[in-house]
Amino acid sequence: MKIIDTNSISFDSHPEKNIKFKIVHKNENVTITTIKLNPNDTVPLHKVPVDVFFYIVKGSGEITIGDESKVVSAGEIIICPINTNMSLKANQGVEFVFMNVKTPSLK
Repeated sequence: MKIIDTNSISFDSHPEKNIKFKIVHKNENVTITTIKLNPNDTVPLHKVPVDVFFYIVKGSGEITIGDESKVVSAGEIIICPINTNMSLKANQGVEFVFMNVKTPSLK
């Protein structure tokens, strides 16, 4: 058994985007990353060649997957299929923290 204390992992700053992130776990089958957006921060529209889901840890924000946008909040899980455009926005006036789980891992 492996237990990961996510509170003991510090956030890094993304070199190209104004976001904070920490890789919680990574192997060839999965990558789990926690991302923290301050109010008005955005993860720009992009897509990846793997399945992704988001678990909202804290706060709320807007997520766009494909042509659909919704405001989501803590406790919700959002599924994003392979090669589908996605973006996330902290546009609800609060910090927006979520786990991003990619399977399999990107190389």
